[in-house]
Amino acid sequence: MQIPPETFLIDRNSVLPLQVQLRRQIVSAVHEGRLRPGERMPSSRALSAHLGIGRITVTQAYLDLVTTDYLVARGRSGYFVSERVGELRPEPRPQTEPPRFDWAARLDGRNLAAKRKDRPTDWRRYPYPFLYGQTDDRLIDHSAWRECAVRALGRRDLGALSDDQYDGDDPELVDFIIRHLLPRRGIRAEAGEILLTLGAQNALWLICELLLDRGATCAIEEPGYPGLGEILTTLRADVVPVALDGEGLPPQDIPQGVSVVFTSPSHQCPTNRTMPRPRREALLRMAAERGWVIVEDDYEFEISFAGATSPALKAMDRSGAVIHIGSFSKSVFPGLRLGYIVADPAFIAEARARRGMMLRHPPGHVQRTMAYFLSLGHYDRQVKRMREAFAERRRVTAAALERHGLDSGGAGPAGGSSFWLATPFGLDSDRLARALKPEGVLIEPGRPFFRARDAGAGFFRLAYSSIAATEIDEGIRRIANLSRNLSHCPG
Repeated sequence: MQIPPETFLIDRNSVLPLQVQLRRQIVSAVHEGRLRPGERMPSSRALSAHLGIGRITVTQAYLDLVTTDYLVARGRSGYFVSERVGELRPEPRPQTEPPRFDWAARLDGRNLAAKRKDRPTDWRRYPYPFLYGQTDDRLIDHSAWRECAVRALGRRDLGALSDDQYDGDDPELVDFIIRHLLPRRGIRAEAGEILLTLGAQNALWLICELLLDRGATCAIEEPGYPGLGEILTTLRADVVPVALDGEGLPPQDIPQGVSVVFTSPSHQCPTNRTMPRPRREALLRMAAERGWVIVEDDYEFEISFAGATSPALKAMDRSGAVIHIGSFSKSVFPGLRLGYIVADPAFIAEARARRGMMLRHPPGHVQRTMAYFLSLGHYDRQVKRMREAFAERRRVTAAALERHGLDSGGAGPAGGSSFWLATPFGLDSDRLARALKPEGVLIEPGRPFFRARDAGAGFFRLAYSSIAATEIDEGIRRIANLSRNLSHCPG
C-alpha cells in the first residue's frame, strides 16, 4: 500500500528542526500501528511538495530511519516500512507533554455501566456456541444477497443510494413492507406510518427517547430483552418490571400510573412464550381504558413451527396506540442492522425528525439491496430454509436435553431459536458460563434478562441459531457433565 503524503504534517512554530519533526512522526506512526511493515512511503518529491519543505530534508529523514531499521530502501522503488519494526522499542515520550483532559469529570459513565459484558465477539472460535443473536453462515443465501447488491449499484438505482435523502426512506423498500410483509401480520399501513431504522435496537432507542425522556413510567416484561434494559438504564424513566406467567405478560398485573408498556407477544424474549389472542385483546382493552402506549417488538415471528401465527397487536389495534417494531436482522443476517417501526403518522413524523438529527437515514445502498432481496423472492426462500433448519435444531436440542438429564423448560414446539432453562442443580448461571468456556461451550447467563439481576442467577438461555445440528448433542453433554461436577464443588 502507498502511504499518502497527507499522512504527515509540519508545525512551523515548533523549535524542533523540520527533519526531526518528520522523523518523529514516522517513528510514532510505526509504533502506533498506523504505518505497517511493507507499506510504501511517499516519494521524497511528493512529500516535500506537500509539506513545503526541501526535498533534501525529506531524504535525510528517510536515510536516518534506514540506519535505525525503521525504513528500508529498495533501489528505484523507493522507501518502505521495515519488516523488523516489531523488534524496535518506541522512543520515550517527551517530558513536556501537556496534562490529559479529564473526561471522567465530564461523563457520568451510565452508558458504559448499562452495556452488557457477556457477549463474546470471538464466539466463532468456540466449537459449541449456544449463543443467541448470531447465525450459521450456511443458512444465509450469500449469492442472492451479492446479486441484489450488484443490482442496487447499477445506473438505474444510483440516485437512491448516492443522494442524501435527508430524513426520507427508500420508497421501494417501504412499498414492499406495506404490500407484502405487514399483511402477513394482519397489519394495514400507509407510507406515512412506516419508518426504517438500524434494527430493532435503534427502533427501541428512538421510541424511548421520544416517550420516556421526561421521567415517565413504563412497564417491561420480567424476564425481558436485555437491549431494552440497557436503554432504560440510561434514562430517568421509572421502570416497573412485571413478572410473566405461562401466557406471557399479564395485563392485570400492570400497575396504575404507567404510560408505556413494552411487550414481545409473538415469541417472548427470552422465554419464547406466545401470548394467546384473548390476552392480546385484554391488553388492548386495558390500554384504551388507561391510556397506555403499547410498544410491540414482533420478535422472531417468522420462526414459527406451529402453522399460522396470531395476528400482531398492531393488527388488532383500533385506537392507534400500538407501536410495532419489525427487524430483518434475525431473518436475513445480524450484521444487516435494518428494521422498521409501524405507528400512527403523528408518532412517525416525530420519530423521523429525531432520527434525521442523528443519522439522517439508513444507508441507501443497504435499503435498495434489501428491497431487491425481498421483491425477487430471496427473503421468503431464506426464511423457509431457516425455519426448517431451526425446527430440526430445536428437535435435536430437546432430545439432547432429555438424553443428558437436563430440563427442557417444558417449552413446546411453537418456534423461535432458543430455549430458556433453569440451571442444573440450582447452579449460578454466571459461574456455569465461566466454567463452560474452557470446554468450548458458550451459553447466556440469566442475569441480564432481569431488572433485579440476582433473580436471573438460576436461569440461562441456550440458543441454536449459531450452532450446527451435528454439534448440539456433544455441547449439551458437556453442559450436563460439567454441571454435575460443579454441583459437588462448593462456591
